[in-house]
Amino acid sequence: MHVTVWTVLATGAAAAPAQAAPVRPPSITAKGGFVMNTGSGAALYAKGADSRLPTGSTAKIMTAHVVLSQKNLDLDAKVPVQMAYSDYIVAKTASSARLIVGDKVTVRQLLYGLLLPSGCDAAYALADTYGTGSTRQARVKSFVGKMNSAATGLGLKNTHFDSFDGIGNGKNYSTPRDLTRLAGQAMKNATFRAIVKTKSTKQRVTTKNGGYRDMSWTNTNKLLGTYRGAIGVKTGSGPEAKYCLVFAATRGGRTIVGTVLASSSEANRNTDATKLLDHGFRQ
Repeated sequence: MHVTVWTVLATGAAAAPAQAAPVRPPSITAKGGFVMNTGSGAALYAKGADSRLPTGSTAKIMTAHVVLSQKNLDLDAKVPVQMAYSDYIVAKTASSARLIVGDKVTVRQLLYGLLLPSGCDAAYALADTYGTGSTRQARVKSFVGKMNSAATGLGLKNTHFDSFDGIGNGKNYSTPRDLTRLAGQAMKNATFRAIVKTKSTKQRVTTKNGGYRDMSWTNTNKLLGTYRGAIGVKTGSGPEAKYCLVFAATRGGRTIVGTVLASSSEANRNTDATKLLDHGFRQ
Protein backbone atom coordinates (compact mmCIF):
# COMPACT_ATOMS: atom_id res chain seq x y z
CA MET A 1 0.00 0.00 0.00
CA HIS A 2 1.49 3.34 -1.06
CA VAL A 3 1.09 6.49 0.97
CA THR A 4 0.92 9.59 -1.17
CA VAL A 5 2.49 12.72 0.26
CA TRP A 6 1.80 15.85 -1.72
CA THR A 7 4.72 18.18 -1.98
CA VAL A 8 5.20 21.41 -3.76
CA LEU A 9 8.21 21.48 -6.02
CA ALA A 10 10.89 23.99 -5.23
CA THR A 11 9.20 27.11 -6.50
CA GLY A 12 9.62 29.15 -3.38
CA ALA A 13 6.21 28.10 -2.02
CA ALA A 14 5.88 26.18 1.21
CA ALA A 15 5.19 22.45 0.96
CA ALA A 16 1.56 21.45 1.43
CA PRO A 17 0.81 19.40 4.56
CA ALA A 18 1.08 15.62 4.27
CA GLN A 19 -2.11 13.60 4.12
CA ALA A 20 -2.76 11.13 6.92
CA ALA A 21 -1.62 7.64 6.04
CA PRO A 22 -4.48 5.18 5.48
CA VAL A 23 -4.96 2.75 8.35
CA ARG A 24 -3.67 -0.63 7.22
CA PRO A 25 -6.25 -3.37 7.87
CA PRO A 26 -5.04 -6.19 10.12
CA SER A 27 -4.58 -9.80 9.12
CA ILE A 28 -6.86 -12.26 10.92
CA THR A 29 -7.01 -16.06 11.00
CA ALA A 30 -10.82 -16.17 10.81
CA LYS A 31 -12.43 -16.94 7.46
CA GLY A 32 -14.75 -13.98 7.87
CA GLY A 33 -14.73 -10.71 9.74
CA PHE A 34 -16.71 -7.49 9.82
CA VAL A 35 -16.68 -4.37 12.00
CA MET A 36 -18.99 -1.38 12.05
CA ASN A 37 -19.54 1.83 13.95
CA THR A 38 -23.00 1.51 15.50
CA GLY A 39 -23.52 5.27 15.52
CA SER A 40 -22.97 5.83 11.81
CA GLY A 41 -23.44 2.30 10.53
CA ALA A 42 -20.15 2.71 8.65
CA ALA A 43 -18.20 -0.43 7.82
CA LEU A 44 -14.69 -0.25 9.31
CA TYR A 45 -13.38 -3.66 8.20
CA ALA A 46 -14.55 -6.49 5.97
CA LYS A 47 -13.15 -9.91 5.10
CA GLY A 48 -15.57 -12.39 3.57
CA ALA A 49 -18.26 -10.16 5.05
CA ASP A 50 -21.07 -11.81 3.11
CA SER A 51 -19.78 -15.38 3.13
CA ARG A 52 -22.34 -17.79 4.58
CA LEU A 53 -20.75 -19.70 7.45
CA PRO A 54 -22.04 -21.83 10.34
CA THR A 55 -23.10 -19.69 13.30
CA GLY A 56 -22.28 -21.90 16.26
CA SER A 57 -23.79 -20.45 19.43
CA THR A 58 -23.75 -16.91 18.06
CA ALA A 59 -27.26 -17.96 16.93
CA LYS A 60 -28.28 -17.44 20.56
CA ILE A 61 -28.15 -13.69 19.96
CA MET A 62 -31.24 -14.19 17.81
CA THR A 63 -32.78 -16.52 20.41
CA ALA A 64 -32.50 -13.72 22.96
CA HIS A 65 -33.65 -11.07 20.48
CA VAL A 66 -36.84 -13.00 19.68
CA VAL A 67 -37.65 -13.49 23.38
CA LEU A 68 -36.97 -9.86 24.23
CA SER A 69 -39.15 -8.74 21.31
CA GLN A 70 -42.25 -10.51 22.71
CA LYS A 71 -45.17 -8.22 23.48
CA ASN A 72 -45.90 -7.78 27.19
CA LEU A 73 -42.83 -9.81 28.11
CA ASP A 74 -42.64 -10.66 31.82
CA LEU A 75 -38.96 -11.20 32.63
CA ASP A 76 -39.87 -12.42 36.09
CA ALA A 77 -42.24 -15.16 34.88
CA LYS A 78 -41.07 -18.56 36.13
CA VAL A 79 -40.42 -21.43 33.73
CA PRO A 80 -40.30 -25.03 35.06
CA VAL A 81 -37.21 -26.91 33.88
CA GLN A 82 -38.32 -30.03 31.97
CA MET A 83 -36.49 -33.33 31.63
CA ALA A 84 -36.46 -32.82 27.86
CA TYR A 85 -34.05 -29.89 28.25
CA SER A 86 -31.62 -31.99 30.26
CA ASP A 87 -31.93 -34.97 27.92
CA TYR A 88 -31.22 -32.70 24.96
CA ILE A 89 -27.87 -31.40 26.21
CA VAL A 90 -26.78 -34.93 27.11
CA ALA A 91 -27.74 -36.24 23.66
CA LYS A 92 -26.03 -33.36 21.87
CA THR A 93 -23.03 -33.08 24.25
CA ALA A 94 -24.02 -29.43 24.31
CA SER A 95 -22.92 -26.48 26.41
CA SER A 96 -25.09 -26.16 29.47
CA ALA A 97 -26.39 -23.74 32.08
CA ARG A 98 -26.68 -26.83 34.36
CA LEU A 99 -30.41 -26.31 34.88
CA ILE A 100 -31.94 -28.78 37.34
CA VAL A 101 -35.13 -30.58 36.34
CA GLY A 102 -38.05 -29.34 38.43
CA ASP A 103 -36.51 -25.98 39.29
CA LYS A 104 -38.46 -22.85 38.37
CA VAL A 105 -36.24 -20.32 36.63
CA THR A 106 -37.29 -16.82 35.58
CA VAL A 107 -37.14 -15.72 31.96
CA ARG A 108 -34.47 -13.19 32.90
CA GLN A 109 -32.41 -15.95 34.53
CA LEU A 110 -32.84 -18.15 31.46
CA LEU A 111 -31.43 -15.31 29.36
CA TYR A 112 -28.39 -15.14 31.63
CA GLY A 113 -28.03 -18.92 31.33
CA LEU A 114 -28.36 -18.62 27.56
CA LEU A 115 -25.87 -15.82 27.01
CA LEU A 116 -23.17 -16.33 29.67
CA PRO A 117 -22.38 -20.08 29.80
CA SER A 118 -24.13 -20.50 26.42
CA GLY A 119 -26.64 -22.93 27.86
CA CYS A 120 -28.44 -24.96 25.21
CA ASP A 121 -30.80 -26.15 27.96
CA ALA A 122 -31.74 -22.51 28.60
CA ALA A 123 -32.22 -21.99 24.85
CA TYR A 124 -34.53 -25.01 24.72
CA ALA A 125 -36.56 -23.73 27.67
CA LEU A 126 -37.00 -20.34 26.01
CA ALA A 127 -37.97 -21.85 22.65
CA ASP A 128 -40.47 -24.16 24.36
CA THR A 129 -41.94 -21.24 26.29
CA TYR A 130 -42.18 -18.68 23.49
CA GLY A 131 -43.00 -20.91 20.56
CA THR A 132 -46.66 -21.70 19.84
CA GLY A 133 -48.27 -25.09 19.43
CA SER A 134 -49.81 -27.99 21.34
CA THR A 135 -46.62 -30.07 21.44
CA ARG A 136 -43.05 -29.28 22.39
CA GLN A 137 -41.89 -30.16 18.87
CA ALA A 138 -44.43 -27.76 17.37
CA ARG A 139 -43.44 -24.98 19.78
CA VAL A 140 -39.75 -25.37 18.99
CA LYS A 141 -40.46 -25.33 15.25
CA SER A 142 -42.59 -22.22 15.73
CA PHE A 143 -39.84 -20.49 17.70
CA VAL A 144 -37.21 -21.21 15.04
CA GLY A 145 -39.69 -19.80 12.52
CA LYS A 146 -39.82 -16.62 14.60
CA MET A 147 -36.02 -16.44 14.48
CA ASN A 148 -36.08 -16.61 10.68
CA SER A 149 -38.92 -14.10 10.44
CA ALA A 150 -36.92 -11.71 12.61
CA ALA A 151 -33.88 -12.19 10.36
CA THR A 152 -36.02 -11.34 7.33
CA GLY A 153 -37.45 -8.31 9.10
CA LEU A 154 -33.95 -7.03 9.85
CA GLY A 155 -32.90 -7.48 6.22
CA LEU A 156 -30.41 -10.25 7.03
CA LYS A 157 -30.54 -11.85 3.59
CA ASN A 158 -27.72 -14.32 4.17
CA THR A 159 -28.94 -15.71 7.49
CA HIS A 160 -30.97 -18.82 8.26
CA PHE A 161 -31.59 -20.79 11.44
CA ASP A 162 -32.72 -24.39 11.82
CA SER A 163 -32.32 -24.59 15.60
CA PHE A 164 -32.82 -22.45 18.69
CA ASP A 165 -29.18 -22.71 19.81
CA GLY A 166 -26.94 -23.05 16.74
CA ILE A 167 -26.76 -26.85 16.87
CA GLY A 168 -28.52 -27.53 13.62
CA ASN A 169 -28.65 -29.79 10.61
CA GLY A 170 -26.41 -27.86 8.27
CA LYS A 171 -28.77 -24.92 7.80
CA ASN A 172 -27.67 -22.64 10.63
CA TYR A 173 -25.70 -20.05 8.75
CA SER A 174 -25.06 -16.35 8.72
CA THR A 175 -22.35 -13.92 7.68
CA PRO A 176 -20.05 -11.57 9.56
CA ARG A 177 -22.03 -8.58 8.25
CA ASP A 178 -25.43 -10.03 9.17
CA LEU A 179 -24.40 -11.10 12.68
CA THR A 180 -22.86 -7.70 13.32
CA ARG A 181 -26.07 -5.99 12.23
CA LEU A 182 -28.10 -8.39 14.39
CA ALA A 183 -25.92 -7.65 17.40
CA GLY A 184 -26.25 -3.92 16.80
CA GLN A 185 -30.02 -4.32 16.87
CA ALA A 186 -30.00 -6.58 19.93
CA MET A 187 -27.79 -4.13 21.82
CA LYS A 188 -30.58 -1.54 21.61
CA ASN A 189 -32.37 -3.55 24.29
CA ALA A 190 -31.32 -2.58 27.81
CA THR A 191 -31.82 -6.08 29.23
CA PHE A 192 -29.71 -7.65 26.50
CA ARG A 193 -26.96 -5.04 27.02
CA ALA A 194 -26.91 -5.62 30.77
CA ILE A 195 -26.62 -9.39 30.38
CA VAL A 196 -23.95 -9.63 27.69
CA LYS A 197 -21.55 -7.29 29.51
CA THR A 198 -21.78 -9.37 32.72
CA LYS A 199 -18.62 -11.38 33.45
CA SER A 200 -20.26 -13.64 36.03
CA THR A 201 -23.45 -13.82 38.03
CA LYS A 202 -25.09 -15.76 40.84
CA GLN A 203 -28.83 -16.23 40.45
CA ARG A 204 -31.23 -17.68 43.04
CA VAL A 205 -33.82 -20.02 41.54
CA THR A 206 -36.76 -21.83 43.10
CA THR A 207 -36.53 -25.60 43.57
CA LYS A 208 -39.49 -27.92 42.97
CA ASN A 209 -39.93 -28.26 46.74
CA GLY A 210 -40.27 -24.49 47.16
CA GLY A 211 -36.75 -23.94 48.42
CA TYR A 212 -33.93 -22.05 46.77
CA ARG A 213 -30.81 -22.86 44.84
CA ASP A 214 -28.01 -20.51 43.77
CA MET A 215 -26.81 -20.89 40.19
CA SER A 216 -23.42 -19.44 39.21
CA TRP A 217 -22.72 -18.61 35.58
CA THR A 218 -19.54 -17.25 33.98
CA ASN A 219 -19.43 -15.55 30.60
CA THR A 220 -17.55 -17.44 27.88
CA ASN A 221 -16.55 -14.12 26.30
CA LYS A 222 -12.97 -13.61 27.51
CA LEU A 223 -12.75 -10.08 26.07
CA LEU A 224 -14.79 -8.88 29.04
CA GLY A 225 -12.30 -7.67 31.60
CA THR A 226 -9.33 -8.06 29.26
CA TYR A 227 -10.17 -5.55 26.51
CA ARG A 228 -10.74 -1.99 27.68
CA GLY A 229 -14.30 -0.93 26.97
CA ALA A 230 -15.59 -4.41 26.03
CA ILE A 231 -19.37 -4.68 26.52
CA GLY A 232 -20.29 -8.02 24.87
CA VAL A 233 -21.50 -9.94 22.93
CA LYS A 234 -21.46 -13.74 22.32
CA THR A 235 -19.10 -16.62 21.60
CA GLY A 236 -19.72 -19.61 19.37
CA SER A 237 -17.87 -22.79 18.54
CA GLY A 238 -18.32 -26.21 17.05
CA PRO A 239 -16.83 -28.77 14.65
CA GLU A 240 -18.21 -26.92 11.62
CA ALA A 241 -18.35 -23.38 12.98
CA LYS A 242 -14.80 -23.52 14.40
CA TYR A 243 -14.39 -20.53 16.74
CA CYS A 244 -16.66 -17.51 16.42
CA LEU A 245 -17.13 -14.29 18.34
CA VAL A 246 -19.53 -11.38 18.04
CA PHE A 247 -17.98 -8.54 20.00
CA ALA A 248 -18.61 -4.94 21.03
CA ALA A 249 -16.72 -2.23 22.85
CA THR A 250 -17.22 1.43 23.72
CA ARG A 251 -14.48 4.03 23.98
CA GLY A 252 -14.69 7.80 23.95
CA GLY A 253 -18.39 7.77 23.18
CA ARG A 254 -17.96 5.48 20.16
CA THR A 255 -19.37 1.94 20.10
CA ILE A 256 -17.96 -0.59 17.68
CA VAL A 257 -19.55 -3.96 16.99
CA GLY A 258 -18.03 -6.76 14.95
CA THR A 259 -17.90 -10.46 14.19
CA VAL A 260 -15.28 -13.08 13.42
CA LEU A 261 -16.42 -16.44 12.08
CA ALA A 262 -14.46 -19.66 11.64
CA SER A 263 -11.32 -18.65 13.48
CA SER A 264 -8.81 -21.45 14.09
CA SER A 265 -8.80 -21.54 17.92
CA GLU A 266 -10.32 -19.86 20.95
CA ALA A 267 -7.12 -17.87 21.47
CA ASN A 268 -7.05 -16.79 17.82
CA ARG A 269 -10.67 -15.67 17.79
CA ASN A 270 -9.90 -13.40 20.75
CA THR A 271 -6.76 -12.11 19.04
CA ASP A 272 -8.70 -11.54 15.81
CA ALA A 273 -11.43 -9.62 17.66
CA THR A 274 -8.85 -7.53 19.52
CA LYS A 275 -7.12 -6.64 16.26
CA LEU A 276 -10.40 -5.62 14.67
CA LEU A 277 -11.51 -3.52 17.63
CA ASP A 278 -8.14 -1.76 17.72
CA HIS A 279 -8.41 -1.18 13.97
CA GLY A 280 -11.91 0.22 14.34
CA PHE A 281 -11.01 2.63 17.11
CA ARG A 282 -7.99 3.92 15.13
CA GLN A 283 -10.31 5.19 12.40
